[in-house]
This record gives sequence, structure tokens and C-alpha cells, in this order.
Amino acid sequence: MGKEKIFVISLGGSLIVPEEVDCEFMRRFKKLIEKQIEQGKRFIIVTGGGKLARKYIEAGSKIDDMNNDDKDWLGIHATRMNAHFVRTIFRKHAYPIINKNPYDLEGFLKAKESILVASGYRPGNSTDYIAVLIGKQFGAKKVVNLSNIDYVCDSDPRQNPEAKKIEHISWKDFRKMIGDHWDPGANVPFDPVASKLAEQEKMEVAIMNGQKLENLEKYLEGKEFQGTTIN
Repeated sequence: MGKEKIFVISLGGSLIVPEEVDCEFMRRFKKLIEKQIEQGKRFIIVTGGGKLARKYIEAGSKIDDMNNDDKDWLGIHATRMNAHFVRTIFRKHAYPIINKNPYDLEGFLKAKESILVASGYRPGNSTDYIAVLIGKQFGAKKVVNLSNIDYVCDSDPRQNPEAKKIEHISWKDFRKMIGDHWDPGANVPFDPVASKLAEQEKMEVAIMNGQKLENLEKYLEGKEFQGTTIN
């Protein structure tokens, strides 16, 4: 597997299940990835928990006190449900077993399939971190984070109408913005712990709106795209 042909995609759970399963988005995503496979690319897709995870976490917190481990486990199981769904729709191209442990990749590393699907692992590890960790072991240098934002901004645009979009930022400056600590259910562009590892491994992370799949196609083909590049 040539390094230049391995792409890791951190697929936001809220793209898969915004309120209900988004069949139209997943149909378009599948078509795009299959087109790229025909060009010789391979993909590691790591599914997030997204709104499904947040709904469980919010509901549990309303009913009883929850510690961070409890919150994380709810999120992890949401990612696993989403991962099973993604593996199922890519059945013809995907390795049959979902990876739930990024420290045990024996099956993944030997796999011949074009698509490998991974989910959450343990408390304290976001799916962004899983994506970077698995990518590191495959020698991948590019991680694509598909979420519901067009760009990373210098402040929260929901609270600051003057927030400025960022097209390119260094890891040093990005990590100053987001801090160093992972908080389950936190809504940050890319997990702080994952960011630290990506910086150490000299990885590039591209953050873009997953609904605009033409952008993903441009990025995968080395063309200009709308989104934020961190490296």
C-alpha cells in the first residue's frame, strides 16, 4: 500500500445520523469513495458518534450524575453502531471486521480490502485520536475530518458574527486555540490530544464540510478545496 494512496477519513457521526440516518448523504459518500477506489486509493474510515452520542450523554446527565468514563462509553457505543452501518454499506470493498482497538491492528495491517472501518476504543480516546493513531501505523500522512463546518474559525461563529475563517494554520497556532485536554462530548474542530499526536507525526489534517462532497473529491485528487488545512 503506497503511502500516497492511503487516506484516513474521520467521518463525523452527525453526518451519518443528523436526526435519522441520512441515506442520501451516505449514498453520495459511497459513490465518491468507490470512484476513488477505482483510481487505486485505499481508505481507513473512522466513524464518530456525533449527535447520537451527545443525545445519550445529555439524557443520562439529566437523569443522574455521570462521570467522564460513563459519557465516553456512551459515545464509544454510538461510534460502533455507526461503524457497523458504514461497513455494511461498503460490504463489497470493506474488511469484514471493524477495528475497536487501535493498538491491535494485526488484521488491518494484513488486509487486502480497499476500505477499513474503525470505531471508538476506550474512555479518553476520541475518534479523531483513533484516526491519527491508526494513520500513524499505516504511514499515512493525511487525515480528512468531515464535519458540519466549512472552515475552522478564529472564534465561535455562533457567538461572534465577526469570526474569521482560517484556510491554513500551523499545529502550534491551532493547539493554542483548542487547548490540551479532551472532554467527552466537546464540540471542537479536532480533538486536542489527536492534534498533539498529529503534530508529532507531521501529519496534515484537512477539516471540511462533509455535506460538500465535491470538496472531499478535490482534496483527494490534490486540487484546491474549501476547508481548513492544519500542518
